[in-house]
Amino acid sequence: MPRDKTENHEKIVEAALEEFRKYGFEDASMRRIATACGMSASGLYKHFPSKDDMFSSLVKPAVDGLMNLYHEIETEYFEDLTHSGKADVSNTKGELVRAMEYIYDHYDEFELIICRSKGSVYENFKHDIAKLEEKVTIRYMEEIRKRGIPVKRINKKEFHLLVTACIEALFQTVTHGFSRKEAIHFARTVESFYGPAWKEFFGL
Repeated sequence: MPRDKTENHEKIVEAALEEFRKYGFEDASMRRIATACGMSASGLYKHFPSKDDMFSSLVKPAVDGLMNLYHEIETEYFEDLTHSGKADVSNTKGELVRAMEYIYDHYDEFELIICRSKGSVYENFKHDIAKLEEKVTIRYMEEIRKRGIPVKRINKKEFHLLVTACIEALFQTVTHGFSRKEAIHFARTVESFYGPAWKEFFGL
């Protein structure tokens, strides 16, 4: 959340969350937020120069934390490959469950991103995550080949669709309002479904 903890700033954050939840980024009104806080629009802009800045201030810390977790898991996979020489694409590190737990620790922020971000810089968040996953996985496959482990040559268009489907499935729990317990159970289901499928897809 924003660092400025003044009373006015906290009122703005609460009003902004309510406004974005109700109207979404595209239809949210800075003027309505100002009115809800008992402020003028010019006073509100002293705290946030734009609606984009306001929305980002609410969700960016949660996104940054998810990215940190992603890169932590990425490092674990590459380090294990270096130390053991064995390829692993079966979700054995519980990465989807770990990601889901993080998402539900920051549910309000991810609900805004997944359900209310149209028109903002976060509108394509799921697509951006899928592209990152594609890039890292392909780099992992290249490292595997360098170690003499045979890997299938994949159809990159198919790979893109499969990764996109996996990422979309993960965030559907937010779209459909799953409870934390339901979401984590579903993440385990997705891991058990995709683990063997990725092994078959890459021929490992």
